[in-house]
Amino acid sequence: MTMQEMAQGMAAAARPAGRPRSEKAEKAIVEATLDLIAEGMGVAELSIEAIASRAGVGKTTIYRRWSNKEDLVVDALATLKAPPPPVAGVSVHDDLVTLLSAMQDEKRKSRTRCIINIAMSDADRYPRLMERFVKIAIEPRRQAVRDVVQRGIDSGELRPDVDVEVALATLSGAMLWHTKWGNGDVTDDFSTRVVDQVLSGLTSR
Repeated sequence: MTMQEMAQGMAAAARPAGRPRSEKAEKAIVEATLDLIAEGMGVAELSIEAIASRAGVGKTTIYRRWSNKEDLVVDALATLKAPPPPVAGVSVHDDLVTLLSAMQDEKRKSRTRCIINIAMSDADRYPRLMERFVKIAIEPRRQAVRDVVQRGIDSGELRPDVDVEVALATLSGAMLWHTKWGNGDVTDDFSTRVVDQVLSGLTSR
């Protein structure tokens, strides 16, 4: 083996396997995907070519990170959903207000609401997209509410016969109805009012 061959071998061994991921490129791809959806392009019309062009990258750059369009859309939508906020764990009432207030604040972001509405309008055509989005972005929020309600049952703060799933549906359903289909006049204390109203029927007597 010549010295040149040895040097080439050492250089190859020093390089990490695979191409390094570029956070800048990934962010550009995700933002391009969200921008196109926000402009009214549904998932069916969205293409890797269009996303690549808007992001200023090649299609191969996208395919290195996402195997298909649906996975990219799911990850892009998930960036719009912040993780559930931490709760103090002292009062069921205060913890539920914290969680519902986060939902309320998010629904006030018109761009976020628009993007998710457009993307979810194709849910029937892309059931896997909806399934993954719910698992990644929605289910952690649902579980946070479930955990608070169950903790209240276990501690005696709530009645032992409370149906956790019905409580979840009641709380989140009230927020969804008024932020998505209400008249838009939702005051800052709306989440507190929802929790007060629901707990008046759940609190241990």
